[in-house]
Amino acid sequence: MPKPKGQKNTKNKAKHSKLMAKKINKKKKEAATRKERLKEIVKKNIQKE
Repeated sequence: MPKPKGQKNTKNKAKHSKLMAKKINKKKKEAATRKERLKEIVKKNIQKE
C-alpha cells in the first residue's frame, strides 16, 4: 500500500545518516591513532640507532 501524499521516510533516513556518520568517524579515529602509534615506534627506533 503506498504512503499518503507528502509523507516521507525522514525518520529512517536520519537514523541511517547518524549511524553512517558514526561509522565513518570511528574509522577516521582508528586510522589517526594507528598513525600516531606508528610515528612513536619509528621515533623510538631512530633514537636507538
